[in-house]
Amino acid sequence: MATKLDTQTIKNLKKPGRYTDALAMGLHLWVKDSNKKYWIYRYTMDGKQRNIGLGPYPDVGLADARIKAIEAKKKVVNGIDPKPHKETRIEMEKQKATFSEFAKQFIETKSSEWTNTKHRLQWEFTIEEYANPVIGNLKLDQITTEDILKILSPIWAKKTETATRLRGRIELILAAATTRRLRSGLNPAQWKGHLETVLAKPNKIKKVKHHAALPFDEIPEFMEQLREMGTMAALALEFCILNASRTGEVIGGKRNEVSESVWIIPGERMKAKREHRVPLCERSIQILKISELLDPDSEYLFSRKTKPLSNMAMTMVIRRLKKKVTVHGFRSTFRDWVSERTDHSSEVAEMSLAHAISNKVEAAYRRGDLIDKRRALLTDWENYCKLQGNLITSQSEIEAEGEIYA
Repeated sequence: MATKLDTQTIKNLKKPGRYTDALAMGLHLWVKDSNKKYWIYRYTMDGKQRNIGLGPYPDVGLADARIKAIEAKKKVVNGIDPKPHKETRIEMEKQKATFSEFAKQFIETKSSEWTNTKHRLQWEFTIEEYANPVIGNLKLDQITTEDILKILSPIWAKKTETATRLRGRIELILAAATTRRLRSGLNPAQWKGHLETVLAKPNKIKKVKHHAALPFDEIPEFMEQLREMGTMAALALEFCILNASRTGEVIGGKRNEVSESVWIIPGERMKAKREHRVPLCERSIQILKISELLDPDSEYLFSRKTKPLSNMAMTMVIRRLKKKVTVHGFRSTFRDWVSERTDHSSEVAEMSLAHAISNKVEAAYRRGDLIDKRRALLTDWENYCKLQGNLITSQSEIEAEGEIYA
């Protein structure tokens, strides 16, 4: 039953329910349990009853609600649905969304899949530093190829790596906008078949710098120098080289990850985000025993006063030995040695390096991790490093060498 609504009556309504206005056909006041009140216009379109919100009371007063109801009724009479369609909402979003606002939302959403906070910082910095000054205030559907070139051209030759990564990030952001139907047409940051026709190929501008590596012929002498240094960082580097590992894998390594001559590195510390088993040979096991003697209360494989080594610890060892190489470069040294001096397969070498399988079909059918073959390879590598003849296995001998590192 319709109610003759007036301002005082509306204020006094407390009981939850829907109250129909007697003067404006289809206008209702909904009173909620929380005593909040909302204007609703109810109408029929294409044989279906529908509702459209007109706003909360008292933000929308009685007179305004009646005017809105009358305007909505006129549309219904003319066959127009007064309720905004999805397409209308998308158009409204297009009018509001700028690149900088959408990029911020995109980074916020995607950052949950990045295990390293460094990635988020790099995304935020490059977008803020290079993209936003040019397109930050533009609507997503206004961005053109010329805008992208204004961003990239000044740094394409000078900061090639940064520019290529920035281009890829902008492309992903605009692709997400297209998915959300906030823009349409060609992605102006697309490389293949588009920007590649007007920008020089990155690999033609500046060659990628590979990590400096020590020639494998010099490895035996280098390993002897490490043993003579007598430091925890030198032990860690020797272990890192013998197992063709990465810095983060070693300095983050924990003693509870080692069991029965196998070091199991959890996926969160691996570049490929998959658990990796490392078969430890004799010298590696010996190194771990020495490191435990030096810091018995630590949970880490290599530490000082129970705290793990810093990212720079092994690099500083190399610098003290005056070698112009990197820790990561020893992985290349190992790979070169496998190819040029052994009959071990490329597959076993790549798995020892924990490289992801690029062939998706092969990856799908791969079941084992070739640990026995990898143990044989690492044993040969250890022998090549001329450490096998000097191995010490008794507790007293280990303690004696441990005194060198104390």
